[in-house]
Amino acid sequence: MEPLEGKTPGTQSPETVSTRLKRIAELARKAPGMAFITLAHHIDIGFLHVAHGLTRKDGASGVDGQTADSYEKNLEANLQSLLDRFKSGGYQAPPVRRVYIPKGDGSKTRPIGVPTFEDKVLQRAVTMILEAVYEQDFQNCNYGFRPGRSAHQALDALWKGTMKMHGGVVLELDIQKFFDTLTHGHLRSFLDQRIRDGVLRRMIDKWLAAGVLEDGAVHYPQSGSPQGGVVSPILSNVFLHEILDRWFEDVVKPRLTGQAFLVRYADDAVIVLAHEGDAKRVMDVLPKRFAKYGLTLHPEKTRLVSFRPPKDRGRSGRPGTFDFLGFTHFWGTSRKGNWVVKRKTARSRLTRALKTLRVWLRRSLHLPVADQHEALARKVQGHYAYYGITGNGRALTNFLYEVGRLWRTWLGRRSDRAGMPWTEFNLFVRRYPLPRVRIVHSAMPRVANP
Repeated sequence: MEPLEGKTPGTQSPETVSTRLKRIAELARKAPGMAFITLAHHIDIGFLHVAHGLTRKDGASGVDGQTADSYEKNLEANLQSLLDRFKSGGYQAPPVRRVYIPKGDGSKTRPIGVPTFEDKVLQRAVTMILEAVYEQDFQNCNYGFRPGRSAHQALDALWKGTMKMHGGVVLELDIQKFFDTLTHGHLRSFLDQRIRDGVLRRMIDKWLAAGVLEDGAVHYPQSGSPQGGVVSPILSNVFLHEILDRWFEDVVKPRLTGQAFLVRYADDAVIVLAHEGDAKRVMDVLPKRFAKYGLTLHPEKTRLVSFRPPKDRGRSGRPGTFDFLGFTHFWGTSRKGNWVVKRKTARSRLTRALKTLRVWLRRSLHLPVADQHEALARKVQGHYAYYGITGNGRALTNFLYEVGRLWRTWLGRRSDRAGMPWTEFNLFVRRYPLPRVRIVHSAMPRVANP
């Protein structure tokens, strides 16, 4: 694989970088069993410029405290230094700074690793190369952190597949602390099948071995890949592609007696199977499959759910529901009286969103009302942008009411009065209205046979 731009150095345009990546993707597609041994030469100063342009500038700073603005003051020299250290092997991956964000209903937290800005740029460049190769290998059921794919596409695929099968048995998968327990040895063996470039592999090993800064001390975990790193999503996709996606398509499905499909977004996945016997067999073998690669399924959250329209369950059957990507899926009737799969905001997500808003309102009590209204409106619009799907109007209306109630409560604490009466608040929101409920993601209804 020779450099496509020839021997002349210089800063390449985004179009030239795109051409390189397309060439890599074409070779990977034509030779699915080939391992690439020369890829690092594609990363030059121009490539790093493009990677820098794709790196978020408003993220938190890493252990060195350097921001995007300070790095850009001497951008050319910084990128050249980064390139020289990367190619020579002198680049030392700095520890990631660990922070915690709320998880589920807010009672638990999720650890997130924050790399330095320079490390983010280099991780972005390497990720671009890895994506060009692995996008040709990944299964269609994988929607997490892939170019041109989103959580709503995963939800849409799940909805359409479930409607087409008229329900079935849903197997919810929950991997315990996946990003913390991902085994480096197995990941390296999976990478060996496609990526054998020494420079890239040495860099990936350094990221895997980079320490984690927490409470003033640096720890060096023997497994895992910190969430928050730019390269972590592609590495986790490579891992789960081998142990779940490809295994399900090549080994499991040919042995089933009925239809089945898998939908995965990062480490969240569901399998829908037509026959209960198939579901039980898959449920029995899954823990052994994951244990083989050092992973553990949550014994309570990994479960089977009978998910069929009431007409197929009989009078004694109880309606089954399951959660996926922040939505509770359940059977309901359409306006024409047909049974359809409906989705509403999961209770844990609604609780977490309102708890986050409550904390923000308390901390923003001093802001001018106009500024507070502007920021609050953006947060409400952001909630609609994700949860505004067909059939979720009632949950969105409930969210808007609770937001108004919280805002009224904290506005009442801006003075010495006992609180703001509802009549006064209703006049207030006429001047500072909250965004109306809006459905952003619509789907054409596809009904089960009556």
